[in-house]
Amino acid sequence: MSMKKNTVKDLCMIAVFAAIISIVGQFSIPLPGGVPMTLQTLIIALAGAILGSRKGFWSTLVYILIGAIGVPVYAGWTGGVGAIMGMTGGFLVSFPLIGLFTGLGDEIGVRLSASAGPVGRKVISGAGLLIGVLVGYAVNYAVGSLWFMAVAQANLATALTACVIPFIPTSILKAVLVLILGPVLKHSLEKAHVLEVRRSAAV
Repeated sequence: MSMKKNTVKDLCMIAVFAAIISIVGQFSIPLPGGVPMTLQTLIIALAGAILGSRKGFWSTLVYILIGAIGVPVYAGWTGGVGAIMGMTGGFLVSFPLIGLFTGLGDEIGVRLSASAGPVGRKVISGAGLLIGVLVGYAVNYAVGSLWFMAVAQANLATALTACVIPFIPTSILKAVLVLILGPVLKHSLEKAHVLEVRRSAAV
């Protein structure tokens, strides 16, 4: 019964984050290069930090699949395979890797910090989370830029100008927000789960 309850809870959390990613994707700022600026990468990284690498990956993949079948959940209320095959498709298909690497960084950091003192644990686990976020964003940039170059038949300089340089400041800000908010929200979720288990056991 407990395993079934955990499975249902996991599926619910994956669905919730997929829905949040879909919603924030509509708050986008068009840029001259054709790649819009959105809050999706912040929520996706938070999904990895809060849910872990596996569920963070799946929550984002669910979002991609919902859009691929035609539901207009991508930026600008778009959807369908055509949106994926466009200039920004590389960013979309590599979104799940942000959640994956963020979660892995957090998990590795927590494991490495297990034998450290209170301050050491925070520093090491925080470093792991931050590195995970930055790796996820770097991979997203790389795949997105290569895809952009292939579809738009653009050179590297054009791709960097359209896909990377304008987003660096906001990506740094998002990484800091994940570092601050991720552990707090994860702890709150875990605390709520513990209280729920205790209530269930008391019934």
